[in-house]
Amino acid sequence: MELQIKNIGKDFAERRIFDDINFSLKSGQSAAIVGPNGSGKTTLAKIICGLIRPSRGEVIYRIENTPIPQQEIYHHVGLVGPYLELYEELTAMENMLFFARMQRVPNAEDKIISLLSQMNLAGREDDEVRTYSSGMRQRLKYAFALLTDPQVLILDEPTSNLDSDGIDRVYAIMTEQKKNKILLIATNDKMDLKYGDIQVAVTS
Repeated sequence: MELQIKNIGKDFAERRIFDDINFSLKSGQSAAIVGPNGSGKTTLAKIICGLIRPSRGEVIYRIENTPIPQQEIYHHVGLVGPYLELYEELTAMENMLFFARMQRVPNAEDKIISLLSQMNLAGREDDEVRTYSSGMRQRLKYAFALLTDPQVLILDEPTSNLDSDGIDRVYAIMTEQKKNKILLIATNDKMDLKYGDIQVAVTS
C-alpha cells in the first residue's frame, strides 16, 4: 500500500487554511500531522480519508502501483476522530454489526467480540451507547476502525478522553499498525509524536 499527498491545499470561503502539503508513506511507515490549534490538522486528516475535498492537490492511494478508485478508499482506511458519530440509541454490538454489514466483514460477530475485548469493553456490548462515558466511546471508535483490518489507520487526537489503560491499548495498536501497514496521526501530544516516523507541519 502507498499513500501519496500531492500539493494539497484547503480554503474555507476566502481564508486559506493551508497549502502545498506534500508527503508519501508506504506500508511499514508512519507520519504525524502537527501544528498549532486551528492550523488545520483535522481538516487535513479528513481530506486524506476522503471525508472532505481539498481545494487543490490530490490524495492518491495505490496497491502494487495501481491507484485505488476514490469510491473504494473507505475499504482500506480506518479512522478515529472526535467528530465521528455513533448511534446512541443502539448498543455497541448493534452499532458494529450495522457497520460490519455495510462493509461486508466476514465472521463479523466473532471479530467484534474480540475487538471489544481488546478495547476493554467486554461485558458492555449490549449496553446502549448513550450510557457510555466519553472514554468508552473513544475505545468503541477504535473497535470500529479496526473492524476491517485497515491498511491505513488515521488517528485524530488518538489518546483524547482516554485513561492510562486506554492510552496503553492505543499505543499497542499504533505499534502494531506501524509494523507492516500505514499509520497517520494528527496530534501535538509529545508521547503520541513518538509513533510518527516523520512530521508533517500544517501552516497557512
